[in-house]
Amino acid sequence: MTAPAATSGQSERKVIIASSLGTVFEWYDFYLYGLLATVISAKFFSGVNETTGFILALGAFAAGFAVRPFGALVFGRLGDVVGRKYTFLVTMGLMGLSTFAVGLLPSYESIGVAAPIILVVLRILQGLALGGEYGGAATYVAEHAPEGKRGLFTSWIQTTATLGLFAALLIVIGIRTSIGEAAFLEWGWRLPFLVSILLLGVSLWIRLQLAESPVFQKMKDEGTTSKAPFTEAFGQWKSLRVVLIVLLGAVAGQAVVWYTGQFYALFFLEKTLKVDGATANILIAIALIIGTPFFVIFGWLSDKIGRKPIILTGCALAALTYFPVFTALTSATNPALAAAQTRAPVAVQADPATCAFQFDPVGKNKFDNTGCDIAKAALAKAGIPYTSIDGPAAQGAIVRIGGTQLAAPQPDGLQPLERAGRITAFQGELKSALTAAAYPAKADPTQMNKPLIVALLTWLVLLVTAVYGPIAALLVEIFPTRIRYTAMSLPYHIGNGWFGGFLPTIAFAMVAATGDIYYGLWYPVTVAVLTVILGLLFLPETFRRRIDDHGT
Repeated sequence: MTAPAATSGQSERKVIIASSLGTVFEWYDFYLYGLLATVISAKFFSGVNETTGFILALGAFAAGFAVRPFGALVFGRLGDVVGRKYTFLVTMGLMGLSTFAVGLLPSYESIGVAAPIILVVLRILQGLALGGEYGGAATYVAEHAPEGKRGLFTSWIQTTATLGLFAALLIVIGIRTSIGEAAFLEWGWRLPFLVSILLLGVSLWIRLQLAESPVFQKMKDEGTTSKAPFTEAFGQWKSLRVVLIVLLGAVAGQAVVWYTGQFYALFFLEKTLKVDGATANILIAIALIIGTPFFVIFGWLSDKIGRKPIILTGCALAALTYFPVFTALTSATNPALAAAQTRAPVAVQADPATCAFQFDPVGKNKFDNTGCDIAKAALAKAGIPYTSIDGPAAQGAIVRIGGTQLAAPQPDGLQPLERAGRITAFQGELKSALTAAAYPAKADPTQMNKPLIVALLTWLVLLVTAVYGPIAALLVEIFPTRIRYTAMSLPYHIGNGWFGGFLPTIAFAMVAATGDIYYGLWYPVTVAVLTVILGLLFLPETFRRRIDDHGT
């Protein structure tokens, strides 16, 4: 089989635009939930405490990511056996209808526990659809690309995740601004989900204009398509070894850098630094506008110098700069919080044996059984960073705010009403002490250094573009045509669905457990370092490979 002939400029543009626009709309659907996690937490997880509710909302967000590898297996096989184009249409319909249904779903107040259960089911359907979408789009475009331009061509597909996020941001910002924050929180949050039915219609029309990939079509005409792509890709050590190298030596690091730069940063602004949702969305959107062209720039550059050095350099820079960047982000965004942390640091001194992990997935733990739990739960609810100091059990739990000390109530032996009264009184004392120490309730927009915030967020986006711009070309080139859709989709979606998709949930649970607002960054830093090491040792360079005549 010969390489696909370079198509005309018009058909090249058609392939890129049609494939990219359809994928943009799917990412729009998928990421709406992430943007509105704080609202969804209040609407669908209101039966638990606030901190747990937000982490559960992130967990439902992650549920869509958890099933992406399974979608990759189902739709990847379909794409390798039936064809790239028709698999597109199935994944798009499933995604669009699931998103539309979220906009119609009654809240927890209306139907109780059924609401979050249905929400998670819809997220799972979205994840299955997305698991089949990306591999098909990247494969389809790459199989149309001329030799020496696959990085450039597929980099347009790489922009789609960010452009989908950006489109969702614009619609959310527009609705928030036009109807007001109160109306948006009450009912307006549903509108971005309902709009997806229109995007579904446009996307299906666009995809129907496309012909099948020439590489796949020729292979199908010659009768050389794989009858068992799953077995060929994962049932033999020779192929499975390549899958594992790609996953751990490239995709895992790319995934955590992507989700730290575009989702964790947003959650960090809203939940940790207490920036209002509209302002946080606008700041992220500006950084995305500045950074998005670099997907194409790095894709083009990877055609010249290779995929591997760009991806691994991006991972290394992320590991080196995350802690200083997020620390600077705190000072620029909420200088009052940063100053209070320095001037009057908060610490909880207690016997570690009396301190529970501050996360309860079933919502049964009110964290009121010990003084330590009461103190840490109150600080977590207020969003106040703290450190933990070991203390003697006889002393009970003490909260230190600079030079001020507050004794947490000891609930042992207290009747429920008296216990509740003591806790309420303690929370009031704590709030007064924090106010006296100048801990802010919200970030003050007039005190924000917005140019510096945008610069820091843009740096995070640039790291995303470096690791993500060339990754599709690498994935396409490293696997043979007959199993390409299946083989590349699984490591991509395990990496981005599990390593990346669970990042916000894991990172915020780490923060809740320790009280350190930066502690969650150890997760992406560790994974990025692992990818740099394994990538340097085992990942092959692929940019000079032909995609129609190599094996695994």
